[in-house]
Amino acid sequence: MSSQPPKVSGLIVICGATATGKSNLAMAIAERLATVIISADSRQVYRGFDIGTAKPTPADQQQIPHYLIDICNPTDTFTVADYQHQVQQLITTLHCSHSAPYPLLVGGTGLYIRAITQGMTIPNIAPQQDLRAQLHQLGQSQCYAMLQQVDPVAATKIHPHDPVRTIRALEVFYVTGKPISKLQLEQPPPYPILHLGLDCPDSDRLKQRIAQRTSTMLDMGFVAEVEALCQQYGNDLPLLATLGYREINQYLAGAISLHQAETLIVQHTRQFAKRQRTWFRANPAIVWFDADSSNIVEQVWDCITSWLSMLPPSHHP
Repeated sequence: MSSQPPKVSGLIVICGATATGKSNLAMAIAERLATVIISADSRQVYRGFDIGTAKPTPADQQQIPHYLIDICNPTDTFTVADYQHQVQQLITTLHCSHSAPYPLLVGGTGLYIRAITQGMTIPNIAPQQDLRAQLHQLGQSQCYAMLQQVDPVAATKIHPHDPVRTIRALEVFYVTGKPISKLQLEQPPPYPILHLGLDCPDSDRLKQRIAQRTSTMLDMGFVAEVEALCQQYGNDLPLLATLGYREINQYLAGAISLHQAETLIVQHTRQFAKRQRTWFRANPAIVWFDADSSNIVEQVWDCITSWLSMLPPSHHP
């Protein structure tokens, strides 16, 4: 009796705001699918940034293969284009070898996910450090006003309080003379993609999740991690100005108390989660699940198996 023809390879995305349980869900699904996890987190690529990024533990990484984690040093420049290139190559390899026909792309960095699922054409413009320094000195408010003038389309897609993407858009404009919105064309990949999202619509419950997560990070040694990074790279390392690390850095400098640092991390993480939620909610392809559902794994698994059953047979032997 002939066996069923293999299904065409694809990609499963698990996205959502921070602290919604994406990593735990991905571990459970990856085990059932016998597949791998590709991180879509812009800070987990850096070595040494572990606790504050909720990086999968060594035990998790031993249980399920993880990719795009600990691949560069904190002093390296790792762009969205770098991420896209590495992940596209990885997915092609996994599909061609049939070792993981349905890898999981998991994380909360919306631009990373979009770069893969929509095939953004990313301008190959190297960082211009002198220009960036000048723009930083102007301040985010003025930079964003400049962006609204030179590239109003990009400005509508970039949060007014997002200096990284604002400066990058200005950088591309001043180097090429063209708006980044004109250069960021899209060519979606040829394989099918299932978009799954975890949401926590109860804002009080999400605050509890974030507060618990922050407390756990501190118990795990977050302060010692930041202190070690400051000693090795200096407290002016740009990555130490990112969420969580910035507040602990301020505490280590004596500017605020540890309690104040913890309170600020929770507050700033809630603001960040709100921006993430807005980004992902704009994608109508995402199938949403309540992160607090008691049987979340079964719900997601039913959705995946239904999707897999509808995929066409592969044309490859």
